[in-house]
Amino acid sequence: MQRIDLTPGLQLSRLVYGMWRLGDDADKSPKHVQAKIEACLAQGITTLDQADIYGGYTAEAILGGAFKAAPHLRAKVEIVTKCDIIAPAGRHAHRRVKHYDTSEAHIRASVEASLREMAIERIDLLLIHRPDPLMDHVETGRALDALIAEGKIRAAGVSNFRPWDLSLLQSAMKNRLATNQIEVSLLETSPFTNGDIASMQERCMAPMAWSPLGGGRIYAPEHAKLREALAKIGAKTGIDEAAVAVAWLLRHPSRLVPVLGTNNLARIAKIGDAMKLDMDRETWFELYSLANGKPVP
Repeated sequence: MQRIDLTPGLQLSRLVYGMWRLGDDADKSPKHVQAKIEACLAQGITTLDQADIYGGYTAEAILGGAFKAAPHLRAKVEIVTKCDIIAPAGRHAHRRVKHYDTSEAHIRASVEASLREMAIERIDLLLIHRPDPLMDHVETGRALDALIAEGKIRAAGVSNFRPWDLSLLQSAMKNRLATNQIEVSLLETSPFTNGDIASMQERCMAPMAWSPLGGGRIYAPEHAKLREALAKIGAKTGIDEAAVAVAWLLRHPSRLVPVLGTNNLARIAKIGDAMKLDMDRETWFELYSLANGKPVP
């Protein structure tokens, strides 16, 4: 499995296991979660993607249960988690309205809660989950820099930020933001043309890609032609259409890091199949054209 240098001292596996569905699984036992992690490790997938809000603020604790049962796993993985979304659920059930909070006090409280829930001593990568219209970039930047200096997080980044939001926060920080996790897939190609990915390439910043299969929409009837093309390409390498769709992202020179989530152990064991396909330029554009419903101009 390839690895990506995000910042000095922090590498991620090129494919990341997303844990946003961890709380949806009927089996949330430490043993079952451990089996998922070990299925990832067997392929060289060492990076686990979390967020405090996942599973209605339960997913981090479910992962923590696995670490408590099998402490040796922590040294084998990198932990990514996110904060700033407050929704009326779990420990925030008393809140009146869903909102964002990038204040220093909330970021610190979120980090402490994440460390406690996951039973870990340091978060490898903390992301600000959503752009906050009320963000005081100086306060937020100061909070992230301080957490890095204190060793509570190894690095900081953002998620779903536009280039100008990222630039604003970076302007108030001593440490370099490590990444921006955005939605990118064959069903969400706008980041290739709207400046989101270009701005990160300019910064030599590897983007993380959430929902690389379009949240499962790639299997919808209206995308039958695209799926047929994916299956045809995959048949030559012995991989399925999902792996081809992920390989399409890997082909991009920005060094995209796809985040894939599933609770099915058999599917987890096949995540690494995307690395088996070295996609050529014409195949990339064939899929791009099918995805957009028209050839390039």
